[in-house]
Amino acid sequence: MQQLAPTGLKAWLDDAARPAPQMVDVREPWEVATCALPGALHIPMMAIPARAAELDRNAPVVMICHHGHRSLQAGLFLERQGFADVFNLAGGIDAWARTVDPAMATY
Repeated sequence: MQQLAPTGLKAWLDDAARPAPQMVDVREPWEVATCALPGALHIPMMAIPARAAELDRNAPVVMICHHGHRSLQAGLFLERQGFADVFNLAGGIDAWARTVDPAMATY
């Protein structure tokens, strides 16, 4: 699975010429309530198998969690299900807050 630095995701999202990726946040509801990326679809990690059909297999998917471990596991699952273009947000939402958006709440 490809690792995507927070600054790389920011550049991707800011590039109007490039279609935005599907962003999937696999954290628990309380975590998402604390902080989240706008536009990310919240699917808790344990619900990924049941809800994977909600995602476009042919579009890029960026997996997000707190530090990048749960999202890596969920992304590997999607790859095994035939998703071809899966990225893991390296360092998770915590790294995003520290390197891209210092105003974002952390926990």
